[in-house]
Amino acid sequence: MGKQTQIIKLDATDSTNRYLKDRLHSGPLADHTVVWAENQRLGRGQMGTIWQSEPGKNLTFSMLKYFEHLEADRHFLLNMGVSLALCEALGQFSIPNVKIKWPNDIMSGNQKICGILIENALQGSRLRHSIIGIGLNVNQEGFGALDRAGSLKSITGREFDLEHLLGALLGALCSQLGVLERRRMAELMPAYDALLFRKDLPSPFKRTNGTNFMGIVRGVGEHGKLLLEEEGGPVREVDLKEVRLLY
Repeated sequence: MGKQTQIIKLDATDSTNRYLKDRLHSGPLADHTVVWAENQRLGRGQMGTIWQSEPGKNLTFSMLKYFEHLEADRHFLLNMGVSLALCEALGQFSIPNVKIKWPNDIMSGNQKICGILIENALQGSRLRHSIIGIGLNVNQEGFGALDRAGSLKSITGREFDLEHLLGALLGALCSQLGVLERRRMAELMPAYDALLFRKDLPSPFKRTNGTNFMGIVRGVGEHGKLLLEEEGGPVREVDLKEVRLLY
């Protein structure tokens, strides 16, 4: 996990991101401080969705990362770095067909196994710090009505040691984030694009007005928007509020 990683382990909390923010308001914390909860009661995903986790079965944690020279308009570089680090770490455990579902989910095949929620604090035009929340389904086997959710155990049939797995994830995150400010989007883009879920495959999408259409994911633009080719139309940039991939 690295000598610089301080881990605060909790039995339970509503949200590890919120706990870390509250602790930060109370006084300074070291770079790479991690809050790990055995039971996260109100984990949030993108667009305010709730992330359900069975106590003691999964990894729910948040990491604090300070920046000195990362401009706010390059914030998607952080999303890319975090996603690539998680895919790299999961590869060490032979998790099959790991992909990145834009913008912040990690998939194994057609099953969502991990969600990412990054909250940034700005100082002028730069990111002062980020709180990176990770929810990884590990040993949980039932997900109720969430038929697209899966876990490392449900996919591989193996039980995973949470502490060992956390160490691998933190190692990959610290390594990737340690050099992030010196990287350019163009440097990470080939690796990120290669792992994009449903890339170059005709897929159904839903617009915010409720209409469905077929489109093809072609990549991600320099500001983190999805490059989407609609059937019979040009490639254009869309954001999370405009469309949703139905898979």
